[in-house]
Amino acid sequence: MALIASVCTLLVAAEVIVERSVMMPSFTRLERSDARTVMRRVSYAFDMALDRIEVSARDWGDWADIYRFMQDHDLAHVIGDFTPAAVKDININLVMIADSGGNIVYSSVTGLKTGQPMSLAFAGRSALPADFPWRRHLGDVGLLKGLLQTEHGILLLAGAPILDGNGHGPSRGMLLMGRFLTAAEVAQIGAQAQASVAMLPVHAGEAREQLVASNRLTHVYRTFDDVYGRPSMALRVDVPRQISRYGHTALAYLSTCLAVAGGVLLALLLVILNRVVLAPLALVTRHAVAIGRDADLTARLELKKQDEFGVLAHEFNGMVARLAESRRQLVDQSFEAGFGELAKGVLHNLGNAMTPIGVRLSSLQARLREAPVQDAEQAVAELESGAVDLQRELQLKEFVRLACRELARTLGTVEQDVVVMSRQTKVVQSVLAEQLRNARPQHVIEAVRLPELVSDALEIVSDAARQRLRIEIDESLKSVGSLLLARMVLRLVLQNVIINAADAIRAAGMDRGVIRFIADIQHELDRPVLHLQCRDDGVGIPEENIGRIFESGFSTKSRETNCGIGLHWCANALNALGGRIWASSAGNGHGATMHILLPVNVRETSTVRLAGVA
Repeated sequence: MALIASVCTLLVAAEVIVERSVMMPSFTRLERSDARTVMRRVSYAFDMALDRIEVSARDWGDWADIYRFMQDHDLAHVIGDFTPAAVKDININLVMIADSGGNIVYSSVTGLKTGQPMSLAFAGRSALPADFPWRRHLGDVGLLKGLLQTEHGILLLAGAPILDGNGHGPSRGMLLMGRFLTAAEVAQIGAQAQASVAMLPVHAGEAREQLVASNRLTHVYRTFDDVYGRPSMALRVDVPRQISRYGHTALAYLSTCLAVAGGVLLALLLVILNRVVLAPLALVTRHAVAIGRDADLTARLELKKQDEFGVLAHEFNGMVARLAESRRQLVDQSFEAGFGELAKGVLHNLGNAMTPIGVRLSSLQARLREAPVQDAEQAVAELESGAVDLQRELQLKEFVRLACRELARTLGTVEQDVVVMSRQTKVVQSVLAEQLRNARPQHVIEAVRLPELVSDALEIVSDAARQRLRIEIDESLKSVGSLLLARMVLRLVLQNVIINAADAIRAAGMDRGVIRFIADIQHELDRPVLHLQCRDDGVGIPEENIGRIFESGFSTKSRETNCGIGLHWCANALNALGGRIWASSAGNGHGATMHILLPVNVRETSTVRLAGVA
């Protein structure tokens, strides 16, 4: 995610750099080019103003009356033509006629607004200045136009040859016409060029054309020379920087669109990355950590995907299942090996304790065989018969006396042997008590799922018992999830319960019956306990036997095949784990229910799933 964010940041930085280094300079160049184009339009409009004066000069110069005036200098030929009204109609301030020698033969300066004559130093001369550039063209037939700096400002000046009225010469001089360049004239030129134009004074050392850009406007300055070739005035064109504003707006929209598109793409990429990679990876990681921390080998990773994570989840589940099976086998073998080792130790210790007792018993048995018991009995019987003579009677009495003495000695030694064997018997009892204390180790606590535990218990039940039962697993066994308890003990308890249920069904005269398992989690003394019910539809338990079936040696079955140890062992085993077992029944023919109550640790999750992943 940090890498993706870094890449997006670099892209944004690159986009900003491209905008500022490439695109905005391009807009600026385009804007400057447009500003120069506007100045060219202004220059063209300015030239058009001069052209209109030039046209007027050409039309008036090719006038027969003026041509005759230049010959006879009779003002009557021109006075009627150059009236103030006529001059105002053609929008001219200056009318001047010079002959071929440069002498001014007529001049008139009129204010266009007032219609009154004006004074002008250039027109008040008797001849054109000696350095006036147009003096050398006075006899030509060409047209001239330009600017002239006067005391009243810039004069737009145009000259035309004086012809005979038919466009023929020879030229007899030059007709000069001019109009002062006013602010209104400049504004009109700007309106024609569709630009904002201002006339400025000329400063020495300025370039002929300059371009200056401010935040809002682009200013183009151009200097115009007069007829002498000297800078006479400057025009400034103010062009709004609309292209830059439009460019900024377009780039802002573009940047916004790119940012939104990048954000959407980043969000979509993160969503896809999280859904396809990060979430499955985090799920697998959490599951592996949970397996390593809690060693709950019953949990499964429910990640049903067809990609590599799905394959990894399937293989991981298979590995955990094989590990769980290996662990169960190891625990079972350890349990059985422990019983065998315990029995071996008990038998060895009992053998050591019983050997002296056996030796004394053998010695006692030999002495008792050697005792003259039968002979003494025969002698007493012969004496009691009364059919013996005196000599025989005396012999028999002596024999009886000696036999009694011998028997008395034998009984004395037997009594000593019995005392010794009594002490040796207590030794055997102490050995048994010690072995009983050592036979109560801590049970292995494992993560267990009840449906699987019932299946494991059925595997160690005989085929005959299994065929007589139909097992029903209630949904509650699955809903309690994974439990931490002594699996081996509970499996053996369930084995005994299932066997007893099968016997109860057979006793009821049925070929096949049902045993149903129901479970729920209760709380006693602020700790969770499992309440497991095993209901069968067998012969049932009489009311008088409900409280005795867990007693040692009590059984309602045949003494030839049962000794009443199974349920008693179950009760003791569950008591050792802090639980208990009891039975309930409605009587004969109504089946029975075994209730198993066992403290457990309930795991928060038993199956790991990825929400939304199919």
